[in-house]
Formats: sequence, structure tokens, C-alpha cells
Amino acid sequence: MAAGVERTRREFLEETVRAQPDNTFARYGLAMELAPSEPSTAWDHFEYLLKHHPDYQATYYQAGMFLSKQGRLEEARKVLAEGIEVTGRQGNQHAQSELRAALDDLND
Repeated sequence: MAAGVERTRREFLEETVRAQPDNTFARYGLAMELAPSEPSTAWDHFEYLLKHHPDYQATYYQAGMFLSKQGRLEEARKVLAEGIEVTGRQGNQHAQSELRAALDDLND
């Protein structure tokens, strides 16, 4: 890298996803990075993860919270409920309880 040229976190994540489209960690990080400023693009990345990597647990909580903030409450509930099923199958009680709490908050 040339002196004085620094890549931003976003640039690094975008480059990584272009080079490795199925890098779940980079795609998840990019979705999180884009969520505040480019929600449509962020959702594309969350949706990709949900569709192509349904066992990637972290996606469910963050995608559910993202949808909730967008006012897409029914979709948020569905994503959180799917996450509860996935984490249950994987035996991750901690993640499952966080997803249940988030779903309960939406239902209140």
C-alpha cells in the first residue's frame, strides 16, 4: 500500500466481499458498517447471509434489530424466530435467549 493511503474499514470489507463473496464474517461486518448510512445495501448483505448461510447465528439478531429500526416489525419477528430455531438446533442457549428477549421486546 502506498504511503499515506489508508483503506477505510468499509473499503477493506468491500474488497474482501468482492474477492470472497461467501466470507460470512466480512459480509456481516459490511452489513453492520452500512446499516446506518445505506440501509438498502446493508439489508442486501443481511439477506444474502440469511439465504446462503442460514447457520451463521450472528446474522439473526442483528438483522432482526436492523429490520425493527426500519419499522419492518413483522419481518423482524420472522427473522428473530428463525434465529431461535437455528440456535436451538445448534445448542447455543445464550444466543437463543438473546433472540427470545429481542422477540419478546418486539411483541410487547
